[in-house]
Amino acid sequence: MADDVTYEPHLPVVLVLAGHDPTGGAGLVADAEAVAAGGGWALTVPTALTVQSCTDVSRVLPADPGVMRASVAALDEFEVAAIKLGLVADLATLDAVNDILERFPGVPVVADPVLRAGGGRELSTIELIDAYRERLLPRVDILTPNRGELTRLSPQLCEDTERAVALMRLGCQAVLVTGTDDPEPGAPADRVTHTLHAIDQSRQWSWPRLAGQFHGSGCTMAAFLAARLALGESLVAACEQAQAFTWDALSHGWRPGSGQALPRRLWHLPVATHRGSFASP
Repeated sequence: MADDVTYEPHLPVVLVLAGHDPTGGAGLVADAEAVAAGGGWALTVPTALTVQSCTDVSRVLPADPGVMRASVAALDEFEVAAIKLGLVADLATLDAVNDILERFPGVPVVADPVLRAGGGRELSTIELIDAYRERLLPRVDILTPNRGELTRLSPQLCEDTERAVALMRLGCQAVLVTGTDDPEPGAPADRVTHTLHAIDQSRQWSWPRLAGQFHGSGCTMAAFLAARLALGESLVAACEQAQAFTWDALSHGWRPGSGQALPRRLWHLPVATHRGSFASP
């Protein structure tokens, strides 16, 4: 039986360092699905456990930094081609993340700065944000903040481009600013604009705005982007593909209750209608 198995010769591996969201809308589950959909294989190391619903976070429990380091060390049989960074819950886990990133020089790092829950709960502190800026940003190839997160990372400036440039001066190579949650003043109400700021280029995309609120769109986009970089795509191509994939996942999303809708990252797969039967999506 084993002789009949055909093995994929190589899958690009993405190391995911992020919090666990039990709803599956965001966090490690979302990242693993998005990486798989992007053609990669996810290695998942929790930075925190969370108690949350589709509406808000009620508790965050930072992971043991020693377990984080040991978990990554145990994965040395894998060749990591990209890293996706999500929630960093406290200074001790930031230290662990910094140590882990040092193990992978030259590997592209995609960071989604999770600073506040969708329901408004703070997930960071001024001290932690300062440490993130000073110690992690120099290791990041592309940062994917929404406009609110961009403002918190560069509070002394008044304009998005200035804020992005300031973060790049700290060592970050590129910033993809998403406008889903907080549109720019004067932006069309029926469109969402995402803007890439890089050292040698800038690019802007406009997408039709979907109705409702979503939980996990940022994780989805950043993880898919990491998978495409792991496959060797250029930065601009990976950004565009990640946005298109995320829009599709959101447009096929579902709302399990009264909270935010969840992206269906595997919407294109057949859906089980009852035992032994599958329907096309």
